[in-house]
Amino acid sequence: MSLDPTRAQTRTGGWAVLVLLCLAQFMLIVDITVVQVALPTIGTDLALDREALTWVVTTYTLCFGGLMVLGGRLADALGARRTLLAGLGLFTAASLVCGLAGSGGMLVAGRALQGIGAALLSPAALAVITTTFHDERRGRALGVWAAIGGTGAALGVLLGGLLTAGPGWAWVFFVNVPIGLALLAAVPAVVPPAAGRREPVDVPGALVVTLATALLIYGLVTAGDAGWAAAGTVLPLVGAVLLYVLFVVIQRSVRSPLMRAETLARRPVISGTFVMLVATGLMLGLFFLSSLYLQHVLGFSALETGLIFLPAAVAITVGAQLGGHLIGRLGGRPVAVAAFVVTAAGAGLMTRISPDASAYTTLLPGFVLASLGIGPAFVTATTTTMANIPPGENGVASGVINTFHELGGSIGVAVVSTVAAASLVPGSGAGIEGFVSGLTLCAVVAGVAAVVALGLVPPGKPATAFVGHGHGH
Repeated sequence: MSLDPTRAQTRTGGWAVLVLLCLAQFMLIVDITVVQVALPTIGTDLALDREALTWVVTTYTLCFGGLMVLGGRLADALGARRTLLAGLGLFTAASLVCGLAGSGGMLVAGRALQGIGAALLSPAALAVITTTFHDERRGRALGVWAAIGGTGAALGVLLGGLLTAGPGWAWVFFVNVPIGLALLAAVPAVVPPAAGRREPVDVPGALVVTLATALLIYGLVTAGDAGWAAAGTVLPLVGAVLLYVLFVVIQRSVRSPLMRAETLARRPVISGTFVMLVATGLMLGLFFLSSLYLQHVLGFSALETGLIFLPAAVAITVGAQLGGHLIGRLGGRPVAVAAFVVTAAGAGLMTRISPDASAYTTLLPGFVLASLGIGPAFVTATTTTMANIPPGENGVASGVINTFHELGGSIGVAVVSTVAAASLVPGSGAGIEGFVSGLTLCAVVAGVAAVVALGLVPPGKPATAFVGHGHGH
């Protein structure tokens, strides 16, 4: 496509493209947090145990993150619009499967298909935006795109409460179907087709790294019931390590690797993936524990839970905006350290929970404070990475950061589920000790991350062009 027609498309229909693609992305982000509030109801209706509930959350983020770079490669090879429509169609159909699920197995399978669809849709949509918009319009378009992350997280928890308390938890998924069908009808009319580049696609690498992470999560979840020395824990963890080694071998041997070893070894990328992994793990881990505590222990309804989550979700967005301003003035390192210190303080305050005390005076203040700290960590992860990477590696580095955003959530939920296992079974009589242990772990991890960030995050201020207000979604 020549430059002039593309610019004409930007002037006449570019913003219609942006609206449609942001709506599609909004669905994907909402589905990360919308399920959190519905978990207890889903568990009761489908008779799911702690392990199964953990997989309802982690399967989506696992497939989304594990296959996202592959989705980006397919968008390059097959064309962004074709990949976008394939992902949107799969995500819509998978949402219907999830809503109709009558068993845990069917629900988890539907969540996996949702994740695969999201992994195709998200990078393809971003590719369309970057080729549709030019000059200052591109900056504005990407700013709107980045804001979808925080807004989707905030509205997801409220929407989850409203739908679960109203028509039922299945509508958490059914609501995607009419939106997806409308987008499938509208996208071909406004998004121009583009030829692929016929590049080789590293499918084996994508499958191996996703399977490795799945085994890692399975081993972590199993440890909560079987113990760390059990074969069901050790064997999956060993298998995960071996597959990660195999992934490195594959990346060194294929012509067009999923993740270039040279890029992964750069300090800014190591720093960014570490900060993103920990921040997302803490966010979804705290969401997971809080939802089950509020509904299982305190007897909150899904709607009440969604409302109490809303200030925390908004705090993440506020923290991201604040972090974006501070990084330009102070640099990424002090912002990352302060972000994790604030998160540690907030998680520490949350350990004061008690069945005899109000959640509004025990859980909520620390929850909001921890969330306020997580927001700047997201910004630091992307900003410090992209500002210190050679221009030719921007795409790969961005894909890696986004991948670790999703995988961090999967691992975080798996770990806190294991630590809090005794308290996550309704009617077990185990009390809240498990919840306190899980929250304490989050505080400790955030504190350790602050120390690591002090030495790992690159010093100095990034160039103004690289300072953003949200993570790479």
